[in-house]
Amino acid sequence: MNRGEFKNYLKNEENQVFQGWDFSYLDGRWDGEHIPWDYKKILLSYLKAEHKLLDMGTGGGEFLLTLDHPFYNTAVTEAYQPNVVICQEKLKPLGITVRQVFDDAVLPFEDASFDIIINRHGYYDIGEVNRILKTGGHFITQQVGVKNNVDLSEKLINNFKPSYPAHDLKHNIKAFKDSGFEILKSEEAFTPLRFYDTGALVYFARIIEWEFPSFSVDTCFENLCKIERELNEIGYIEGTEHRFLIVAKKVSTSNETGNFRFNY
Repeated sequence: MNRGEFKNYLKNEENQVFQGWDFSYLDGRWDGEHIPWDYKKILLSYLKAEHKLLDMGTGGGEFLLTLDHPFYNTAVTEAYQPNVVICQEKLKPLGITVRQVFDDAVLPFEDASFDIIINRHGYYDIGEVNRILKTGGHFITQQVGVKNNVDLSEKLINNFKPSYPAHDLKHNIKAFKDSGFEILKSEEAFTPLRFYDTGALVYFARIIEWEFPSFSVDTCFENLCKIERELNEIGYIEGTEHRFLIVAKKVSTSNETGNFRFNY
């Protein structure tokens, strides 16, 4: 296709609707998340039916519902308004407590409300997690590290700089320990992520805006043309995923104000 047709194709991918945290639109067009641990299996090893569970940044509740936890013992937070609507329509009628959040340093729950808090690829404030978690309770998180897709971001965004330079396993472990937590389990991994067409990368970059700041087809078109040529030569565009896992147990109440705030 010529440049005009190629740009129109990319613009169409850029304008595709995205809801919840569902990437099924990319099925068959990418390959990644080859993580060497099983997040769901790990958290289920700690979760009991009688536990009060909070899923932070639940998206549309897609992952949460696979846990089969009693709805009356389940609460979720979500910040993104379209996802809040989905949660209110899908989760609230089940008896799950749904709370929209506007500031992760001010969560709408009483002190020591939960036995387990889980957070998969979402914002968290360690001080606030400490406040609402019961002593002896667990915080289980899988996070996207600072080096995630940096190689792809550098290809797309001129003069790219990561937004959270300290967001890795080492810095998080220190922050948790300083805030009254015992680290029960921790792992970190760097694995390949491949896109098999440039439109799939455009769709992804438009959604993951914190990794691809100011991205648009218009502003990055010349770089997208270079990526298309590379893809035609080797059959894919490859980046590097950075993931880490922490299982932390609250053993004391800290006086920290909680200024460690990270996100995917």
